[in-house]
Amino acid sequence: MVKIKICGITNAQDALDAVSLGTDAIGFIFAKESQRYITPEQAETIAMFLPPFVSVVGVFVNSTKDEIDEIVARCKLDVIQLHGNESPEFCKSMNRRVIKAFHMAQETDVLPIAQYQGIISAALLDTKVHSMSGGTGKVFDWGLAIQAQSYEIPLILAGGISTQNIKKAQQLVNPYAVDLSSSVEASPGKKDYNKMREFIDAVRNI
Repeated sequence: MVKIKICGITNAQDALDAVSLGTDAIGFIFAKESQRYITPEQAETIAMFLPPFVSVVGVFVNSTKDEIDEIVARCKLDVIQLHGNESPEFCKSMNRRVIKAFHMAQETDVLPIAQYQGIISAALLDTKVHSMSGGTGKVFDWGLAIQAQSYEIPLILAGGISTQNIKKAQQLVNPYAVDLSSSVEASPGKKDYNKMREFIDAVRNI
């Protein structure tokens, strides 16, 4: 069954709701330009409430290694997700498993994934939107995801994943996991319990 990560968590209730519904991972966004930004202090408090066996992912955009290391230690992050221009060497220097995001619009956007083979734990494919590093809520051409499978790196599909298209996504791409945020929100940074439940139920019923 496809794994589910719910990203852009900003409060403890949403985190606990997501966990109780069966999500596999939750994501904290530490990029200050995001509408779903959370401070390390807030994330540390929320993480204390989480049960074991739920992965806690920190999302960063062009942060320094020292900044990331400090937040990893403070918030006890399990996985680092990088959405900026981080090089393969930078990813290799991390002391946690790394998810590297690649922004998709055309076939040439798939090619850089090759440089990260053997370094990252998964490639997250999101929609390329000018001036946005993620959280676009827009779907890209999943044919590009099918091409990316040739690199034999676990794929995480993002960008407009919803209850309406998850079945098609699994049939066409069969990703290792899906990453969603805006499609299960009441407003940016505030999740909608019923939308999360409907999505997770839809995945289980495929």
